[in-house]
Amino acid sequence: MASQLYQQIELISREKHIEPEIIIAAIEDAMVVAARKYYRTEEELRSKFNPTTGQVDVYSVHTVVEEVADPVREISLNDARKRQPDVEVGGEITQTKPTDVLGRIAAQTAKQVILQKVREAERDTIYNEFHTRVGELINSVVKRMEGPDIIVDMGRTEARLPKREQSRLEAYNVGDRLRVTIRAVERAAKGPQVVVSRADPALVQRLFEMEVPEIYDGTVQIRAVAREAGERTKIAVESRDKDVDPVGACVGMKGMRVQSIIRELRGEKIDIIPFNEETVAFAQKALSPAKVTRVQIIDPEEKRLEVIVEDTQLSLAIGKKGQNVRLASKLIGWNIDIKSEEEKRREIEAQMAALTAPGTALTQLAGVGPKTIEKLEAAGVTSIEKLADMTPEQLVEIPGIGEKMVEKIHQSVAAYFEALETAATAAPEAAAVAEGDGVVTEEAAAAAGEEAALVDEATEEATEEIAAGEGEATPDAPPPNLEAEAEAVDEATEEATEEVREEEIGTSEEGAEQ
Repeated sequence: MASQLYQQIELISREKHIEPEIIIAAIEDAMVVAARKYYRTEEELRSKFNPTTGQVDVYSVHTVVEEVADPVREISLNDARKRQPDVEVGGEITQTKPTDVLGRIAAQTAKQVILQKVREAERDTIYNEFHTRVGELINSVVKRMEGPDIIVDMGRTEARLPKREQSRLEAYNVGDRLRVTIRAVERAAKGPQVVVSRADPALVQRLFEMEVPEIYDGTVQIRAVAREAGERTKIAVESRDKDVDPVGACVGMKGMRVQSIIRELRGEKIDIIPFNEETVAFAQKALSPAKVTRVQIIDPEEKRLEVIVEDTQLSLAIGKKGQNVRLASKLIGWNIDIKSEEEKRREIEAQMAALTAPGTALTQLAGVGPKTIEKLEAAGVTSIEKLADMTPEQLVEIPGIGEKMVEKIHQSVAAYFEALETAATAAPEAAAVAEGDGVVTEEAAAAAGEEAALVDEATEEATEEIAAGEGEATPDAPPPNLEAEAEAVDEATEEATEEVREEEIGTSEEGAEQ
């Protein structure tokens, strides 16, 4: 009986890869559950497997105390010494419970407990084994299909190959042998679930480690891998021995090594690139098979590169649907912006044209006099476009420019750009001017604008003089009458304006007579 039970325990242990002690502990726990259900007691029950007889003994346990507070779990010292004379306070008194009377229901309960304990032990064993093997290459066999996912048999357990982890070039059938990498081990209600992959870049890396002895022994190192499963893979390799060519070691004689990996991946293209610590040189190699003219670092913090290629190499550098540049960007870890030489030339020409554009002279701005223009040019403002980009605060900082003049400059600039916008729609009016319909000519308008600017400057200078207190009263002289001076300035302004208007009317009449 004992030998038969041991044989069953060892058989389960080998099948489930569980230690025999775990199975024995599960049997003992099952017997305790069955005995408690049969005897309907709250006593503390324990069980122990007897390797001699092959029986599982169940017994109740009582703690020895001076005064009994819980008769179910405690026993007095006097009663305990009647059973065991040398017992002391704090000791335990055990009493065997018969197990041959447990019956069918208790046996069924014990069976369920044993199965549950064994399953839990098996789950823990599988999880502890595989969660440390993530990224490892293993052999598997396609077992069945579950919708888009594939269940593969790894020997000890089953694994799931999700749709997202499958290669687009491959079709799978039941019984196919596959090399997969362990992607993750997830804890689930039904036990640990192992997720494997055929699209993981680690698969290519593990295949190279198997096929290339120099990678296996550490002479050649794989520094980076970028992959789009079923399409293309770029792998960067570096040699620790200057006498060993890393690319040649991976390719093998007549391409035998890399061809075996390509066959395993069902025809997926593989680019083997020498690694370089310098980003510029590494980027030039990463974009192979395209030939790169030059590489420039645009933003080191954001890791942005600008790559210039010949016009005939642009499509090759970008690749099908941008695949080549996308993989190169992943491989080097930088964002790549590819431009052709013609595109770069046009961009530089546009920038140079923008820098050398003279702009419109300030003299074309109506309402601004020569003195103000001199002050603006002295401050570096040489065109109307540059003047339009300045804020009122910047204009006030220019010596000799007051707040009122800033407002007039703003109005003049706005009027200038409004005139440009309406120039296209004012063609009929321009024709009427040419025919002499009584409209003011360009020369007359320019002259009127200049005179108006002189009036504005005179007004501003007079106002500034008044505000600055020029000619302020001395102790012997009475204070100046500011209101009277302001009225005098207004009168002078009105007179100058009337003179300008009369000259405009006269000029118009002369043009009409001609």
